[in-house]
Amino acid sequence: MLSYFKSSSLMGKVLTASAGMFALVAVSLAGVATVTPAAAADDAAAADQSKLEYATPSKLSAHDLLLDSTMAGNRMIAVGQFGHVVYSDDGGKTWIQAKTVPTQVTLTTVYFVTDKVGFAGGHDGTVIRTDDGGNTWTLVYHNIESQSPIMSIYFTDEEHGLAVGAFSFVVETHDGGKTWTQRTLVAGSTDDSHLNAIYATKDGTIIVAAEFGKTFRSTDKGATFTEVDTGYEGSFWGGMALKDGTALVYGMRGNVYRSSDDGLTWSKIDSGTDKSIGGGWELANGTVVLVGLQGYVGYSTDDAKTFKEVTRADRLGYVSVLPAADNQIAIFGEPGVKLQPDDAAKALDAVGFKFSSGS
Repeated sequence: MLSYFKSSSLMGKVLTASAGMFALVAVSLAGVATVTPAAAADDAAAADQSKLEYATPSKLSAHDLLLDSTMAGNRMIAVGQFGHVVYSDDGGKTWIQAKTVPTQVTLTTVYFVTDKVGFAGGHDGTVIRTDDGGNTWTLVYHNIESQSPIMSIYFTDEEHGLAVGAFSFVVETHDGGKTWTQRTLVAGSTDDSHLNAIYATKDGTIIVAAEFGKTFRSTDKGATFTEVDTGYEGSFWGGMALKDGTALVYGMRGNVYRSSDDGLTWSKIDSGTDKSIGGGWELANGTVVLVGLQGYVGYSTDDAKTFKEVTRADRLGYVSVLPAADNQIAIFGEPGVKLQPDDAAKALDAVGFKFSSGS
């Protein structure tokens, strides 16, 4: 059982299990999307940043621990351990490792402002930036002294962004990542809760999901935040906004809370599971998919009011999900990336899946 997902590495993103880090598993390439490592950084770039450690090209970069994913236009991008950044331009069938990534720390989060400009963050207070859709990256922030992993990143526009992490660590940029300033989330607060996810609703309200059932909300583009009590006492590891304006936060023991008023009030919904949940995505057809520990994949076709659980036979931990080609979804986690059908009935019929008892 994972004791801490987000600032641990599989879920909120620094997967720390009660018995230690998840074992690094080299899975077989058979039945999984192929990976093509790109060339290492060129000599000029290496000379300019000679003190940096670059992610090593690896054929297994999409088959090792991946902790977050997102879309950059039509491109799928995922990040994980050893500074691995991988992307797919064919709906998840094949994956290419980013050419230049100037870090070997575990990357726990990735966010794109446009289809070209994006940021990723991770351990040792690390933030990297790309201007070419994820092929090459530059280091824009590194604060190893903080001992706080970056857990989530959100930008209101190409210039202004917030990166949040463990022990209430927050840094902010107003110049596209060129400079960063450390700040508190709530002015005057001494709270040290882990801040595990930051995102915005349809109307622009920024929500932060945190430990101890806490959420925070901002209606002024992150200038100020207020704490909102959800009535839950456990940790939220993630959150997401739906197209209709609904907000979700989710985390330990299958707890999912839903808000229809931009995070002012929250109500618990039926996730169909007691497995901890780390990531989610709303598909083009309105289906909401959540993923989590012990092979949990939950599907909702009623605007995230209830979920149908399909348990994967591998029983592994997953923390992120994206839409893929051919009516599939790509799920990311302990074994890297896996593909499966994009609705519960089809997933049930696929080899290696079953509905959990009672779902």
